[in-house]
Parts: sequence; C-alpha cells; structure tokens
Amino acid sequence: MPLSPASQREPVHSRVVKCRGFRRADGLWDIEGHLCDTKSMDIEDYGHNRLPAGEPVHEMWIRMTIDNSLRIRAIEAVTDAGPYPVCPAIAVNFQRLVGLVIGPGWRRKVRERVGGVQGCTHLVELLSPVATTAYQTIYSGEPSEEGLAPGERPPLLNSCHAFDEKGALAARYWPSFHRP
Repeated sequence: MPLSPASQREPVHSRVVKCRGFRRADGLWDIEGHLCDTKSMDIEDYGHNRLPAGEPVHEMWIRMTIDNSLRIRAIEAVTDAGPYPVCPAIAVNFQRLVGLVIGPGWRRKVRERVGGVQGCTHLVELLSPVATTAYQTIYSGEPSEEGLAPGERPPLLNSCHAFDEKGALAARYWPSFHRP
C-alpha cells in the first residue's frame, strides 16, 4: 500500500542506498553497500565550488566479506564524493571492524571503532543496511532448528514481532524454543 497523497512540494535532496549480497566460490559472502546523496538544484559545496544538480554530494561504497557466523573477515570502504578533500582519507579506519560479528551490540561496537572523528557519518550509517543485507543473504531460506548446536538459540528468535518466542512462527520453526 503506498503512502497517502503528499502536499504540494518540490524536491530538494535524494539519498539512494543500495545493498547486495553475494555467495563467493570460497564459501564466504560479500555484502556490498552504496550510498549516494544528490541535490535537485545547483549548490555551492563546502570548498565553495559549484556542484551541479544531480551530481553526488556524497557517494560511498562498502564491501564486507563475512563468514557463515557473520564475522567480518575483510572490509573495504571507499569515498568517491564527499564535501571535503579529507573525506576519503578516513576509509582506512574501517579496517578496525575486521573480526567483529554482526549481531547483538553491533551498532555500539561499530561506533566504538569508527564513530565520531574516527570515521565517516555516512559510511557508519551505511553499515546498518549492509548488516541487515548480510542476514537476508545468509539466512535466505525458511528458519529452522536444523544446524543449531544443542541449546543454541535460533538467531532470529525474538528479533522482531513476527519471531516472538510466544508466537505461531516460533512454534512452527523452533518448536523446542517456543514458549506459549
């Protein structure tokens, strides 16, 4: 269902985020994210240069290589367009994320390593949909208890309303963890 009709308005800013997940031949996974901000009118950038409408104000890329446990094995961050000449230099700091596991506490751990002046606001923001894409890529089939170690909780249990351990989906997919 689309949104309700909008008031009369004119476009000013557009942000496009695209994320994709890939299965690699070596058994690992590549998750890529791309963020592009544009304006619908010419602007003066922070270096006092004219930036034509539709040209990227921000354009950033991230590729994370992860294993089946969602552990980051490698990461690459690139800034093709940013408002300041120093923006691309911070991308190397994203190497600090190698070894982290996407899971509980993910955003806090990311902020500890590349938050604030240690990173780039836009690249850090891009990591959230990249992390979600990692889950969607690796857990592409129906959830089940298959492959869990004895007593190991399913990773999606209680992650949202649909997977409430007291609900019908938990009873269907994870009967030994279902708590009516």
